[in-house]
Amino acid sequence: MKHEPIRIGEADTRPHMIVIGNGMAGCRAVEELLARDPTRYRVTIVGAEHHVNYNRIMLSPVLAGEKTFDEIVINDHDWYADNGITLLAGDPVIAIDRAARTVTTRGGITMDYDRLLIATGSDPFIIPVPGKDLPGVIGFRDMNDVGAMLAAAEKGGRAVVIGGGLLGLEAAHGLSLRGMAVTVLHLMPTLLERQLDEAAAWLLRTALEARGQTIMTGADTAAILGDTHVTGVRLKDGTELPADLVVMAVGIRPSVALARDAGLDVGRGIKVDDHMVTSDPHVLAVGECVEHDGQVYGLVAPLWDMCRALADGLVERPSGYRPAPTATKLKVAGLDVFSAGDFSGGDGAEDIVLRDASRGIYKRVVVRGDRIVGAVLYGDTADGNWYFDLLKKGEDIASIRDALIFGQAFASGGGQADPKAAVAALSDEAEICGCNGVSKGKVLACIDGGAHSLDAVRSGCKASASCGSCTGIVESLLALRLGGEVEAGPKTMCKCTSFGHDDVRREIVAQGMRAIPEVMQKLHWSTPDGCSSCRPALNYYLLCALPGDYVDDQQSRFVNERLHANIQKDGTYSVVPRMWGGLTSPKELRAIADVVEKFNAPMVKVTGGQRLDIFGIRKEDLPAVWADLNAAGMVSGHAYGKSLRTVKTCVGSEWCRFGTQDSTGLGVKIERATWGSWMPHKFKIAVSGCPRNCAEATIKDFGIVCVDSGYELHVGGNGGIKVRATDLLCKVATEAEAIEMCAAFIQLYREEARYLERTAPWIERVGVAYLQSRLLPDVEARAALAARFFYSQRFSQDDPWAQRVAGAEREHHAPMARFQPQEEMA
Repeated sequence: MKHEPIRIGEADTRPHMIVIGNGMAGCRAVEELLARDPTRYRVTIVGAEHHVNYNRIMLSPVLAGEKTFDEIVINDHDWYADNGITLLAGDPVIAIDRAARTVTTRGGITMDYDRLLIATGSDPFIIPVPGKDLPGVIGFRDMNDVGAMLAAAEKGGRAVVIGGGLLGLEAAHGLSLRGMAVTVLHLMPTLLERQLDEAAAWLLRTALEARGQTIMTGADTAAILGDTHVTGVRLKDGTELPADLVVMAVGIRPSVALARDAGLDVGRGIKVDDHMVTSDPHVLAVGECVEHDGQVYGLVAPLWDMCRALADGLVERPSGYRPAPTATKLKVAGLDVFSAGDFSGGDGAEDIVLRDASRGIYKRVVVRGDRIVGAVLYGDTADGNWYFDLLKKGEDIASIRDALIFGQAFASGGGQADPKAAVAALSDEAEICGCNGVSKGKVLACIDGGAHSLDAVRSGCKASASCGSCTGIVESLLALRLGGEVEAGPKTMCKCTSFGHDDVRREIVAQGMRAIPEVMQKLHWSTPDGCSSCRPALNYYLLCALPGDYVDDQQSRFVNERLHANIQKDGTYSVVPRMWGGLTSPKELRAIADVVEKFNAPMVKVTGGQRLDIFGIRKEDLPAVWADLNAAGMVSGHAYGKSLRTVKTCVGSEWCRFGTQDSTGLGVKIERATWGSWMPHKFKIAVSGCPRNCAEATIKDFGIVCVDSGYELHVGGNGGIKVRATDLLCKVATEAEAIEMCAAFIQLYREEARYLERTAPWIERVGVAYLQSRLLPDVEARAALAARFFYSQRFSQDDPWAQRVAGAEREHHAPMARFQPQEEMA
């Protein structure tokens, strides 16, 4: 279908600036322009992707499951609306008519411009080998690539990542965390050869291999194998590697096709002058697509400098872009690396090196003529900004040379120096945030402008808003400027750590931690043994991450979970045996009645979950009570645990005149499949046989409402202090589909919710649309979640009551010693 051209935006008489590219550079240039003169231009941004502007640097954490897409958005829809910017997303520009000063989109929209800014970024370089176009061979540049990798990872199998640069290693890390067996192929002898020297690269390789990745350097790809889909990779030495997914991450090339077709001067990139003006004075370009003085750029710091120079020119206060030394501060698969300047050595260069093998630390500072010319840091990058500041300013380091390698604190007065003093000593020009090109002076100006919390600084000047490695320095600047007036930031897990729950869960998986003491050691807990808040959470996170391998730490559980019963106000306990789907039998009822009489239980009560609760049982009598209930075939109801509590049902089609499906039978099947599972918080399920909803399924964590055509599945309900009705997740046709969806939802909740976070607040935090995106479109991904849940159940469905009856943990049930007053002994 042919579209007639549409001309828009004729009412506003301001000069019209069209930005081709809705990525980081294009939007940053617009931000810089708005900061200087927010009303000078009418701005339209045209993007190829359907998304708003997001942080491409953070695609790796999205792939690894460490962040969601919403968490990496830089400019949301409100930003465009608040600044009067027209956004055309998902409709890329396909032609530029420089004579008419118009652009035309793929959808047929034609727009006039007064100034045109090309910010088309770069394209992934796909090596020209046979098989490069097979399904299953992808690049790693945008959210579409991330989605393709996530879909592949849900199926498991083997991934080959071609390229041992930053993007390749991050892709390998994310796919490894997602469960794929990953091999990295790198043509050069060492990883990250542009950022690291040989020694640091060896340390990095060793650490990645320890995490299960296979690294092959000097590996030259000859062909991608497969007929209808990729099946492997062949190297030029004849080695063949099986692969279900191949990620090409060998480099990028400036995206210049549109500019070349428009007749602009193009070399390696779109050629620009110091003010980012192309060979056409009405057309500017910025970002990875440009070539300036024969150089093209891929780091963000020079791109941000370009954006500032461009904005200065647009408001007629030209400053001009001149390249400055750049530093690279990275977190590769959770490992800190830093490099700056020239570390190739050569005539007149001297190396100062520190190695601490036990701590995995390597530092190398390259000095020429008493001036720092280069630095490489691995494992401890805290002094990176200081070294880079000395390098940029060309300061004479002769007086501190002996202590230089030990860092700023030692060089300026010894190891006991105030760490904040080191930050205070940095010049205002010192770079704090390499991801976003933010200097110390800009951070301080942001704080002085009213940003009194870490989040406010991130929003105001973007320092610490990307990889987060400079967060500690930003917090020090806040403390130096504001003292005790710093506003509280994100809530940490507890006072023992500066990490939040999501950070801890991510690092447990990323670093392969297997025990609570190991977590506390590696994440620098401030207390020797943790506290009552963090130990149960750590115990759960490890239990969830390592089913079958991690040994449950009983001392890290709350008293109810240690004793498998609910403690009451008088010190006795209540016992709730499980009744599948709310069903019981004469044998079970007799056993309960016998226990009540035998142990003089003062109360037995029907619960809201269709169970019987026996009150007043002494701690030392619990094993005997459980033994009698076990003899009748009853197991623990887990009424005390952060676990599945009950599956409530109505009688359904078997007895009820209105019942549409066998809700009782389905409830029993689900309870038998899910009992014993440990969760972030208590979890309740209900199955109602018809829309009359007698089982109250729409206020349960997972609710099923039977209808004539199948089953409506609801999630996130809560009938407690704050009542919340469920959200409709989807509708399915069969019992098998309902059971699989229930298992997949539970596993997603188990893996991603924070400890003590019920499903209701979790869903309010992440959104039901996110759950639907994870559970509905990809059948294989849903099946993989369900499979992980059922695998973990193999290690959870051992009745804890039976274990205690057999003598396990018997010390928990010993009675306290009885003290006799002396006067009674006389």
